[in-house]
Amino acid sequence: MALSFTLAAGWIPFVVVLVLTLLFSAIYIRYYMSKYDSELSTTLTAIFALTVTLLTSDLVPVDIFLVSFMKNQDGTFKDWAKDNSTRNSLEDSVLYAYYSLYGIICVCFFLLLPFMYFFYEEKDENSTCRSRTCTALKYLIVFIIIAVVLSLIGAFVPTKSVPSSNSTEWIKIKGLFEGLASNGGEDALSFVICVFSLLGMLGLITYTAYGMSALPMELVAGRKSTKKERMAVQSNRSNVESHRETIRAKYGLSRSTSTRYQRRNAELEEQERQLARQERHLAASENSWCQKCLTLLRPFEIVLGVVCFLLALLVFISLLLTNIDKAMNSLGYKFGFALPHRHLPNPIDIVLVFCQKLFPLDYILMTGVTVYFVLCSMTGVCRIGIWFFWIRMYKVRPRRTMPQGLLMFCMILMFLVLAINVVIYELTPQYSSFGSQHYLVNTTGLGNSTVTSLEPCSTDASSENCTITRMALLLTRFFYKMWFFGAAYYVCTWAFLGTFLLGFVIVLCRGRRSAIQGEVDSDDFDESDDELLHA
Repeated sequence: MALSFTLAAGWIPFVVVLVLTLLFSAIYIRYYMSKYDSELSTTLTAIFALTVTLLTSDLVPVDIFLVSFMKNQDGTFKDWAKDNSTRNSLEDSVLYAYYSLYGIICVCFFLLLPFMYFFYEEKDENSTCRSRTCTALKYLIVFIIIAVVLSLIGAFVPTKSVPSSNSTEWIKIKGLFEGLASNGGEDALSFVICVFSLLGMLGLITYTAYGMSALPMELVAGRKSTKKERMAVQSNRSNVESHRETIRAKYGLSRSTSTRYQRRNAELEEQERQLARQERHLAASENSWCQKCLTLLRPFEIVLGVVCFLLALLVFISLLLTNIDKAMNSLGYKFGFALPHRHLPNPIDIVLVFCQKLFPLDYILMTGVTVYFVLCSMTGVCRIGIWFFWIRMYKVRPRRTMPQGLLMFCMILMFLVLAINVVIYELTPQYSSFGSQHYLVNTTGLGNSTVTSLEPCSTDASSENCTITRMALLLTRFFYKMWFFGAAYYVCTWAFLGTFLLGFVIVLCRGRRSAIQGEVDSDDFDESDDELLHA
């Protein structure tokens, strides 16, 4: 009965979050999807891929809850969890869920998203579904080859073997690696996911760090006044018209066919057209009920911005203290900078461990932190756009994102969410590894008396005393077998902190956003304006 209650308490919230995640993904993709150039297949693919990726983060609080709920506050296991096989069976269900979600993510990366991208690229008036499918499959062969190569590297490249149980190395990690041995299939999947996560860390440094700076500052600063911005645009438009008249008078009709005159006149015409479109959008925004409602909600927007700023500051401090702690007290780069004990205070880690006693408060807070990272990542991608080195490939804008850009957007978000899972572990090492678990330690006191104390679970404890989360086990075990990934994540975290500070400076220098940011761009066509303005 107790075991059934535990399963229900852990998995029912996950089912609720699953439904909410699906709704969020559908609404989000629908919001950014182009109104005048879209396809049902790409939309459904983007929603599915984003939902599956977000579920990997949603599973982390379930994993932590299950290992914490196995123990009483006095450090003893509950009656239903005293049997080690029962605990292993419960955690195996979480492990299989991780494997299933990560396996689906690999399918999305190597098969589904590339196929749908090239399938849409081949769309034109004369193409058939068969010809588009054949062309997409040709390009897909490249991604299949990459998947096979990465899997073979992960499965067969020599890694560090299990150390002897009598060695010093085993003593350092025995609490984490009671089940270190794994098969080639698990190593292959872990290697592919770690490669994806490492690529995601690069995106995290670029997009999430900037988004974490931009989101709170933009909420606090707000947008420019629609009325004042419209008047400024009108003034600029009058100046451009005056400039055109001046040039026309200067060159005269006899010079009107000169290349220089035509080029300059075309530039001014384009600028005037752009200003006219901005004025039209500003006028529509000024008269809209949505804009008036947002004006009334402005105080709540400021409060939300302050909360996001405090949370960003808390994340920055926690990651900084954790990195400093790792630099001073970790097991070193050969162990992926694994931290057996927390020596420096970590605010978020401490709060989450304490709130575990008030379930589901910790579940809500952990989900909130994860959602905050995801929203900051999305904000960063929308503000920066999708680039290939110095070439901008796609812009992510509400109701104007091309289907190819939408698929690329989802792929980047998948990389970022996988990296966020690693950062969550770096951010809350104690909570993510053992939750609120404690265990009893017997020490010898004065007069050979035995003193029993209650200590937080750590790598010093055996699997008989503490149960580690499957997420922490998968990450740290692979960091030991391939230390390069753990060391790379550690270095990337420092880069993330530096970019975070740089992002604040950039946001402060840029000032307030336009009231119609993302709605008007030089490569839009006029018909799209009419469709959006009357939507």
